Amino acid sequence: MTKHQIEVITSVERRRRWSQEDKERLVAACLEPGAVLSEIARSAGIHVSQLFRWRRELCQIEEPRTETTSTFVPVVVSEAALPASPIPSGPPTPSQAGSAAM
Repeated sequence: MTKHQIEVITSVERRRRWSQEDKERLVAACLEPGAVLSEIARSAGIHVSQLFRWRRELCQIEEPRTETTSTFVPVVVSEAALPASPIPSGPPTPSQAGSAAM
C-alpha cells in the first residue's frame, strides 16, 4: 500500500499560486537531458500545458527594443537632375513588345 500526498483546498479560491522559485525549479527540471515533461508535470500536480507555458515565459529571449522616432532629411529639388532614361507614356509599340518577348 502506497501513500500519496494530496492537497486540500479549503478557501473559496480554487486556483493555486506558484512562486517564481517553484516555476523556475520545474522549468529547470524540464531542461535536464532525458527529462520527461509529462512525468514532471504529473509529479507537480499540474497539466503539461501549464509547464509548457511557464517554460515559454521563462525562456523567452528579450529582443532589444528600438525606439521608432521620425527623422527628417532635407531634400533639394532641382531641375538639373533629369531621369537617366525616359519612361514611355503609353502602351508599348509592337516593335518594343516583340523585342521584350525574345
